[in-house]
Amino acid sequence: MLNLSGVSKSYGKKQVLAPTDLHVESGKITVLIGPSGCGKSTLLRLMIGLIAPDAGRIEFEGNDLSQADIESLRHKMGYVIQDGGLFPHLTAAQNVGLLARHLNRKEETVRARMTELAELTHFPVEGLDRYPVQLSGGQRQRVSLMRALMLDPDLLLLDEPLGALDPLIRTDLQVELREIFAALKKTVVLVTHDIGEAGFFGDRIILMREGNIIQSGTLDELVNQPADPFVTRFINAQRSPLAALSGGDR
Repeated sequence: MLNLSGVSKSYGKKQVLAPTDLHVESGKITVLIGPSGCGKSTLLRLMIGLIAPDAGRIEFEGNDLSQADIESLRHKMGYVIQDGGLFPHLTAAQNVGLLARHLNRKEETVRARMTELAELTHFPVEGLDRYPVQLSGGQRQRVSLMRALMLDPDLLLLDEPLGALDPLIRTDLQVELREIFAALKKTVVLVTHDIGEAGFFGDRIILMREGNIIQSGTLDELVNQPADPFVTRFINAQRSPLAALSGGDR
């Protein structure tokens, strides 16, 4: 689905992504994880063509992801960001159908697809006429996901889509998202900083630090076969608070 060869990115003198080779397998969920500033969101933005690499090559379905054809290729990608990124002056329905209407899709086709997606994401149909400010955080994320899926893309990219939600809503949406991914059988790349979330979703987890891929594999491989001491430190850092609390309770 995606091939990155020698892709790098710098801003001024700061290199945010070292030369990177990466293959994203079709039909699988790939999770990019790591501490803040490790380059995972930069890597995702490179994949969708929001920014251009300084060097290297990106292929999407065998085509070069160049600025010349980025618009048509991007129609085959869905993109979801933290807190939805919805246009506040548009209703939920207008946000979901924005690109489809821009491409002059038939109105009946747009409405039928919208109803289908509302059912898929468990979004109340009556909420489609509401503005983002009238929706809960979880509902805004559902609308953002519907918008990303509107054109039935081959690839779905999500940048910490659940990071701004409270724990209970986040847990519910994690379960729903995994069910949606399984039902659609799409290729998914998801960014998170939470190792539990990475293990919950990921067929393959890519752990990054300071613009480099430290290890790629399953959660079991990262836990039991760490490629670097940083892998164990990163995992244990997320376990420690809960383990300490449990110990204190006893």
